[in-house]
Amino acid sequence: MAGRGSPWDGAPTAPLPAGPYLGDTGQSPGGQARPAGPGAARPGARGGPLGRARRRHRWLPRILTIAFGLVLVGALALGGLFLVTPSVGDAQARAQQLDRQHHVAYPGPAVPARFAASLVSTEDHRFYSEPGIDPFAVGRLVVGRLSGRPDQGGATLYQQLAKMLYTPGRSGIAVEAEQVSLGVKLALAYSRPQILQMYADVAYFGNGYYGLGAASCGYFGVRPAGISWPQAAMLAGLVQAPTADNPIAHFAAARAREAHVLGRLVATGRLSRAQAARAYRLPLRMVGGHPGACISPSAR
Repeated sequence: MAGRGSPWDGAPTAPLPAGPYLGDTGQSPGGQARPAGPGAARPGARGGPLGRARRRHRWLPRILTIAFGLVLVGALALGGLFLVTPSVGDAQARAQQLDRQHHVAYPGPAVPARFAASLVSTEDHRFYSEPGIDPFAVGRLVVGRLSGRPDQGGATLYQQLAKMLYTPGRSGIAVEAEQVSLGVKLALAYSRPQILQMYADVAYFGNGYYGLGAASCGYFGVRPAGISWPQAAMLAGLVQAPTADNPIAHFAAARAREAHVLGRLVATGRLSRAQAARAYRLPLRMVGGHPGACISPSAR
């Protein structure tokens, strides 16, 4: 159809001549229908429009049935996991026990907004809306498993916390399924700030620093409340590979992770591109000191 203001507007029209294009009525000049050629598709033929529509209508119920079956199987499997996995009522006690083993005070300093935003943006951007499980990430994980290319980014913060508290040192599909169930239980039992606090208290940040307070003090000589955006981004980037990205031993790798986290902050709308660029240019002021040097007992 010609658009508004087209040169065709107002032009006199005339009936289109019969021919093999739009406007062909399918009739001969005498008014009788022309016989279809040997290659013409009948309306209900297998290759015609009606045939294709019928095939689509036949496949749609099958696809819906398969999808419903997969959802049902997933729900039953999750329900079964709920029955066999332990309660998470002792999660805070487990976090305290881990901190005691690492000679870290529990609970640690409050989680600052900059670190929380950096961690959520890079590790689990649906953290505040998901019920402990990210269906999209689980779907990617399943596809990766089936194709032989596991997706390492499928675990929510809840599942990562479950791994640190309940399944440390264990791996495999069964363990990952257990972490999914435990992650949902953690989301139901604790508030988002409590989850972030436990996570920050027990996470390992490399260079022998356990917990956000020790890492902030050790790497930068400041308490968590005083960290800058680039420092927060670097610390959040360490949780995936704290040894390989340790900024004391592998500064270039740590800076690359920092840049990645700043990019995620831009992607999630927490920072503008200009703010992230300025943050990356700010000095990190690394000291590599004692993990408890800047945290007094009253600040813990």
